[in-house]
Amino acid sequence: MDNSFALDKPNAKLMGVCAGFARYTGWNLLAIRLSLVALTLFVLGPLALLAYLIIGWAAN
Repeated sequence: MDNSFALDKPNAKLMGVCAGFARYTGWNLLAIRLSLVALTLFVLGPLALLAYLIIGWAAN
């Protein structure tokens, strides 16, 4: 587990937010990506997508 959050460009699909979060927490990358998709589709809708974009922009 890392001490600071940073985008993980080598493992990125879009911006590297999920990959960076997986590296930061030590969780499974696929589980984080699937959780984000599920949150976007079934729970939070555009709010989850907006949060993803803001985190990606701010961590850049």
